[in-house]
Amino acid sequence: MKRIGIIVLAAAIGIGSWTGVANAASSDPDSATDLLVQFADASAIHSFSLVAQKNGSKMEDLGGGHWVRMQFKNSELRGLKMQSLLADTRVLHVQPNYKIRLLEDYRIHDAKLKALVARARTHAQKTGNSHLLGNPYPDNPAFAVKGPPTIGPDPKISSQWGMLDIGIETAWKQSRGEGLIVAVIDSGIDYTHEDLVDNLWRNSGEIGADNEGRDKSTNGVDDDGNGFVDDLIGWDFVSNDNKPYDFAVNPIDLLGGGNPGHGTHCAGNVAAVADNAAGVTGVAPRAKIMGLRFISEKGTGDTAGAIQSINYAVKMGAKILSNSWGSEGEDPKEPETNKALRDTITNAMNQGVLFVAAAGNGHLGVGYDNDTDPKPAYPASYDIDNIVSVAALDKQDNLGAFSNWGKRSVDIGAPGVVVFSTTIGGKYSDVVIDLPQFGIFVTWDGTSMAAPHVAGAAAVYWAKHPNATWRDVKNALLNSVKPIPALADKSVSGGKLNVEKLMQP
Repeated sequence: MKRIGIIVLAAAIGIGSWTGVANAASSDPDSATDLLVQFADASAIHSFSLVAQKNGSKMEDLGGGHWVRMQFKNSELRGLKMQSLLADTRVLHVQPNYKIRLLEDYRIHDAKLKALVARARTHAQKTGNSHLLGNPYPDNPAFAVKGPPTIGPDPKISSQWGMLDIGIETAWKQSRGEGLIVAVIDSGIDYTHEDLVDNLWRNSGEIGADNEGRDKSTNGVDDDGNGFVDDLIGWDFVSNDNKPYDFAVNPIDLLGGGNPGHGTHCAGNVAAVADNAAGVTGVAPRAKIMGLRFISEKGTGDTAGAIQSINYAVKMGAKILSNSWGSEGEDPKEPETNKALRDTITNAMNQGVLFVAAAGNGHLGVGYDNDTDPKPAYPASYDIDNIVSVAALDKQDNLGAFSNWGKRSVDIGAPGVVVFSTTIGGKYSDVVIDLPQFGIFVTWDGTSMAAPHVAGAAAVYWAKHPNATWRDVKNALLNSVKPIPALADKSVSGGKLNVEKLMQP
């Protein structure tokens, strides 16, 4: 069926919480110049690409399912070609390329406070007051080359209440996620971070890239023929280069929107290095982190970038995809609304990959039931079996006020309130913004923080049971939970992540 649907990918976050759940403005498909098109086969794509070259429009293969991104030079040209697109039997589906952005809860709406912050920002820019603006982040630095690792306990693990809560130290007697590849699909990773660099996935098919991570030279050649040049540790689908660095805006500018270093914080929860006498540890400290960036420093991205990231991860061997992004607003009565994304996740399932997703952070910081709300969070609520949807819990086993739930659509709970992890610039924190002069204090909260805990736990289990399927891993996660009242009637499993029980022999 060829159709163009309209969805509003929208989510809002309450003051004091960072969710990482994405948002996109709705667009009129009849005037859109940026489309996702599914063709019947590769020959059809080739034929249309020849036409596109002649008329100045642009086609980009999304890496699977015969889906391409078509960008028309202008709306008039798009209108002229649309009829032939829809009429062509080789075209199976057409939809908008929905624009995605991270919607910050800490954006200021009070007019007086907004004016005060604007004046402070102007003053800071003129005077170079780094206390307000923060230090500038590096411009795609080369990933660090480290010497022999230092051995010793992680000094900040006591700040990781979530790691201690899920029984990780007992579980490590069985497995630490050895060699499992986890793709962190997000805003990128600070791949120079001392607690992440040694656990980066290395593409052994590229010259100089090995899993020991000592030699990371490049030669400007696509050595493994996968369509990406020198993709040593992943790919940046925003800048279209091999450096998926987690660009972030400075603290005061977060009040107006942007990325606070979201992907780096998530990556640390998955697989920060353990016992290296530095910082923290991840749930799976011997897993490998594949860095994939489709959210920009402005907190923006699109469906095409998400699809390309998923397809890349599957193609390059990731068994687990950690997805701390999502949407609010798809109509559950329209199953083909974002068919491109659904198809891509289904393909990942058919390739044996587990898709871990944040359950969503409600509307304006107040969580809701994904089963009954007219705007459930997606992709967490897609009816695709390999998805593990994760709600956020606090230290007292309460559901985070912002966290979505769903007896049919949300699978499990995990630590997601005031979460301490790796941050941009080789740092660690559970605080996103601390501006006492404005009375603003924001901690790292959200289902975005909860999902990586589950992704790491999946890696720990899968490494111990290498012949398991994604379904085996999902069932093991859900069957080993610790039941808690907060999730008794609000999730499939009725409980929270319990890695200690998960790994019991």
